[in-house]
Amino acid sequence: MSELTWVEISRRSLESNIKQFRSLIGKDVLMCPCVKANAYGHGLVETAKIFSGSGADWLSVNALYEAKILREAGIECPIYVMGYIGLDDLEKAAELELRIVVYNKETIEKLGEIGKAVKVHIKVETGNNRQGVLMEDLLDFANSIKGFENIEIEGMATHFANIEDTTDHSYAEKQLKKFEEAAELLENAGFSVPIKHCANSAATILFKKTYFNMVRTGIANYGMWPSNETYVSYLKEIGDGFELKPAFTWKTKIAQIKTIKAGEYIGYGCTYKTGHESKIAILPIGYYDGYDRGINGGHVLIHGKRAAIRGRVCMNIVMVDVTDIPEAKLEDEVILIGKDKDEEISAEQFGTWAGTINYEVITRINERIGRKIT
Repeated sequence: MSELTWVEISRRSLESNIKQFRSLIGKDVLMCPCVKANAYGHGLVETAKIFSGSGADWLSVNALYEAKILREAGIECPIYVMGYIGLDDLEKAAELELRIVVYNKETIEKLGEIGKAVKVHIKVETGNNRQGVLMEDLLDFANSIKGFENIEIEGMATHFANIEDTTDHSYAEKQLKKFEEAAELLENAGFSVPIKHCANSAATILFKKTYFNMVRTGIANYGMWPSNETYVSYLKEIGDGFELKPAFTWKTKIAQIKTIKAGEYIGYGCTYKTGHESKIAILPIGYYDGYDRGINGGHVLIHGKRAAIRGRVCMNIVMVDVTDIPEAKLEDEVILIGKDKDEEISAEQFGTWAGTINYEVITRINERIGRKIT
């Protein structure tokens, strides 16, 4: 764990977001927050424990190793694995009593061969064209499961392709209709599908009709809107009353302060030249840590004031201008993402500087950096 760079996570904010979702969906719908990708950069185990203790019924992850970590940490609730599990790892998944997403007959055959009781969720392809069973193959796939007594079809799922990045939700409506048709197809053929689920953060916030039996909320669990379009749609269609509270603050310390003469270059490639005498602070953070090398026009916060980045972001170092922050001194705290007095650098703003989205910003922060629950 780095002692000079760390991430602080607000327990109160995480708890508030989960409780708001519980209030929104009601007591009869299962809540399954996603904690994949190190809980969207917030720390897998501690975040999972906070969610479980705040009203979540299930947890979802992407990979077997994440589920294994949670089980070893004492997490006993149902864990839904959304990503692919290799054939050689399926026995371990069954031992850990995980809910497995299925869409390959090879997976079904291997689970049948293993013989251990396992609950599966069929992923139906409705228009995102990632993992999933095509509609025309759905009945045949479900029938292949019927031949194994140890495999129980517990659920059916799909994933929206275009519900976050637009205010036109017509494509999502088409996917929802296909999902309903798939469920009807299975049930008319005699299959029981107890848990149907398709709602991500945006769908859960905007469309009650997507809830079915369970919702799989993602980035909004952490207090961030999936997109500006989702926020605009919420304000237009629903209005106020649902407040997300960001839980994430990324911090470092000043490692050196030096005065640079006018006309001097700063950093690799001589990309910045001082126009006047400048006081430069050196920060022990870089693109190895997840601070994007492509940041252009970015700032950090020191003593509640903005300090502009000068020169290129290095592998392990960032240089910032503290000429107008005379009180800055060695080992002062620096906010990379978060609030400091009246100023704030959000993950969304950071993403704009880097030409990406808030999802990528927070999940790319190196896992070796300590997460502290506050």
